[in-house]
Parts: sequence; C-alpha cells; structure tokens
Amino acid sequence: MNSLALVLLASAIAAPVPRRLEAVVDGGPPIDLGTAGDFVILTKTGITTVPDSVIVGDIGASPITFESMTGFSMVADSSNTFSTSTQLTGKAYAADYVSPTPSKLTTAISDMATAYTDAASRATSNGATLNVLAGLIAGKTFTPGVYTWGTDVSFGSDIYLSGTAADRFVFQTSGNVVVGAGAKV
Repeated sequence: MNSLALVLLASAIAAPVPRRLEAVVDGGPPIDLGTAGDFVILTKTGITTVPDSVIVGDIGASPITFESMTGFSMVADSSNTFSTSTQLTGKAYAADYVSPTPSKLTTAISDMATAYTDAASRATSNGATLNVLAGLIAGKTFTPGVYTWGTDVSFGSDIYLSGTAADRFVFQTSGNVVVGAGAKV
C-alpha cells in the first residue's frame, strides 16, 4: 500500500493544520479515504524517520505495535492511547495502545484498503504520467493527475506539486516509495 501512503503524505504536507484528507483526481470523483483521512501517514508495515524530520498531523500503525514506528523517540501519553514526538505535530497511534485506539485503527486500515482499491483502479492520466523518470523523481514538478510506475519511486531531494488547494495527486507504484533525508513534497 505504498502508493496510498504517498497520496496521504502529499496531501498532508500542503495542509498547515491537521484535517481529514480527501483525494480528488483530475476533477474526477473523490477517492473516499474515510477515517484513513484522519492520518497523514497510516501503515500496516511500519514508519521510519530520521532526526530533524517534521511530520504535520497524526500517524498510525496497525495491526503492528508502536515499536514499528522507529526514529521518533516516542513519549507515551498518560492515557496510553497515543504517543508524541518532537518530530511530530500530532499524535502517533498503534494497535497495541489502550482502547479505543485499536478499534479506531482497525477501521482506518479498512478504510485505507477501500481507498487504495479505488486509487489503484484509476487509469494513468496520459502517457506523460507513466513511469516518469523511471521512478527517480527528485526535483520533479508534478501537475494534478494519476501517475503510475512499475518500479520503486524515490527522491533524495524535494519534489513539487503544482496546483491549487483543491487538486490532488495519485502516485501508483508496484514497488516501494523511498524518501531521502531532508526531502520534502
């Protein structure tokens, strides 16, 4: 589900405050993220960061434990329903935290899977959005649309999304999404 994670991340970085995210592709019907839209990063496999990263919004991991979110120096809240980190403006949630967190994450992961199925079914916008730069996209400026790669997608320096606040971008990949230290969307 790497491509959906990038959709959520790209949408969240443009937002100065945490909010429910919604993906709209090329003026087409919205991709309903459901409760997955409450998270800027939501994963079933883990999140790794490096010092000086800044993530704006909530992150979550399920069905795995909080230990799958590495590099954050997490501090558990006294309620044990979430953690915080100096690298995170928001909260970190994991399936092994106290109720209602596991239920909240189960629903969000299910909603993410539904949104992923919808996003994955979207056709590439045009030939120019297929296998852009063979997945090595550092420095690239993207316009709204559906981008598809049959490779890993990686960027060690910034990438740019050119559009309005209403525009959304879908990056579909059969591989991994690798973001270098200090790279920004």
